[in-house]
This record gives sequence, structure tokens and C-alpha cells, in this order.
Amino acid sequence: MSDFASGFVPGLELSRTFYTEVVRPLIGEVPHSAALIGPGSEVLAFDTERSADHDWGPRVLVFVEPGQEAGLTQRLAYALPARFRGYPTVFGSDRNPPRHGVVVTGFGRFARSRLGFDPRRPISTADWLGVSWQRLAEMTSGEVFHDGLGELATARANLRWYPDQVWRYVLASQWRRVAELESFPGRCAEVGDDLGSLLVTARLVEELMRLCLLMRRRYPPYAKWLGSAFARLGGSAELGEAFSAALAARDWHAREEHLCRAYQRVASLHNRLALTEPLDTSVRGYHDRPFRVIGAARFAEALLDTVGPPLRDLPATGSVDQFCDGVALLGDSTRSLAVSRTVHGA
Repeated sequence: MSDFASGFVPGLELSRTFYTEVVRPLIGEVPHSAALIGPGSEVLAFDTERSADHDWGPRVLVFVEPGQEAGLTQRLAYALPARFRGYPTVFGSDRNPPRHGVVVTGFGRFARSRLGFDPRRPISTADWLGVSWQRLAEMTSGEVFHDGLGELATARANLRWYPDQVWRYVLASQWRRVAELESFPGRCAEVGDDLGSLLVTARLVEELMRLCLLMRRRYPPYAKWLGSAFARLGGSAELGEAFSAALAARDWHAREEHLCRAYQRVASLHNRLALTEPLDTSVRGYHDRPFRVIGAARFAEALLDTVGPPLRDLPATGSVDQFCDGVALLGDSTRSLAVSRTVHGA
């Protein structure tokens, strides 16, 4: 529990209190919903005292009916205090003009700006595959302070997790990413490229962490918070130790040993989901080469065997995060949806 009188106050807690004590009384009888969702480390509960060094403070999104935005925005601009609990309520920088942390808008407009579609309506497969995991995490995390319009609960429930068939397809695509790399730590080292071996090991660790999050029905956040999100998974400590040991190992044989420990645990997690028939979780040789792998393609194929058309007939590229890592694209839902539709022929 935080204490307002001392130390850092998490942004979600600060914003909740700001809404209750300041914003809601100023809104009065205007029908509205209010929440802290969307961008910001505090939405995912990853903020720390360091986060408060720029564009950070009490924030609230207020959703109203069409035609109410301008009047309520003006009322709040005149009445909001300059500071709350010691934190500024107005943010700005050299690139951004000053603005207070209460945004009044319609939910549909806000959702389309963040996701590229309105989640109050049925979500298409193309939309699911084209919106980034970070955006989905932002819209399903945070907190709803008030749902007077009765739309936030429905929208967030619709976004909570992939439909079953889409989930299976995304999991299969993630196993394929592991399959593409699993023999390379040894192969790089075999030709004297130890740095390359370490680099591929790091990529495998990243892909396996994302796979574990997807298995546990968690949208993997972007790179800055991936390790933090993985560490919050219950029962992840032993896997985390194997990952850390693989990255710290001084030669490829040791890296492979720790990766194999991790492979077997992740394979067991797959079997626990019971999405396919149980698969052998032991490691094996990579064809006739002296490298040990889990044979990740086996898991991808087993999952795809449970997926029907049209997903079964799509390229094995998965969601947009699985074939693109450019922030400029993933952070722009219009572009990410367009690129995903092109890749999938939608």
C-alpha cells in the first residue's frame, strides 16, 4: 500500500483519487464514464519514481456523449487545480504545448485512435491480427473509475483476449519463431561467431518469454516492459533463472544446456493448456547436426491442425507483432492494420 504522505504514489492510485476528489465533482450531472486506460506506464502498473520526471501526473479519460466534449473540456480547464497531492496537473514539453491531464472525448473516437476499430462492436480476425499487443494491453489494463455510459465494461470484455481460433493461430506462429532460431546458437559458435551465438540466444529468450505470456493469456508489452511482465507470471522464477543463465553463459554448450531446460518447461506448459494432444517434451538432435533443440515446429503444426479456415490458410506470419518490430508501425494502428491486411491477403 502506498502512502500519499511519503514516497512515490503509483499513477493509477493518484489518478483514481484525483477523479474521485476533483474531477467527478466538477463534472456534476453530465452522464459520463471515466478511466485510466491507453498509453502510459502507470496504466500497466510499471511506473516508478523515475516515471514522474516528464509528462506524468494525475490523469483521467472522461468519455461523454457526442456534443458534450467542448463544454465539459472548457469547464475543467478553468476549474482544475494546478497541482494535486504535490504533482502538477498540467503537462508539456518543448515539443508539446501545455495541457491538463483530463481528456474529454467520445469512447468510439478514442478507441479508433488507439486500435483502429471500435471494440464495442464485433472484432474481425483482420483487426485482431493487425493491432499490436502493446495497444491491446493498454486498453485492457488500467482501471475504470466510473462506467456511467455502460460502454467500457463491454469494450474491455471484448478485448480481454483473443477468440480461441485466433489464439491457437498466434501461438502456432510464435512456436514457428522459436523453430526458426533454435539451432543457431550452436551453429554460430561452430563457425567462430560467439557474439552471434549470444545474440541469437537473446532472441530465443525473448521469443520464449513472449510465448509464455501468450500461453497465459497476457498480451506481451513492448521491449521496455517485457521482462517485468514475464516476472509477474506466477511460477516463472525457474524459467527466468534458465533464461538468465543462458544469457550469462560463456560458451554455446552452456547456453544450449540452459535453453534446453527452458524448452522443456515451456513444452510442458503447452501440454498443460490441452489445446492439442500431448507432445513429447524432451529435447532432440537437430537433424544430423550436433545441436539440441525442442523441435518447435512440432508444436506449431499440432496447433495449426486444430485451426480451421480461414486462419488455417493464412501465411504462418501470425499477428503484426510477430512479423514486425518497428515502433513507428506498431504504434500507429492505421498502419499496422493496413500492413497486416496486406500480409494476410485480407
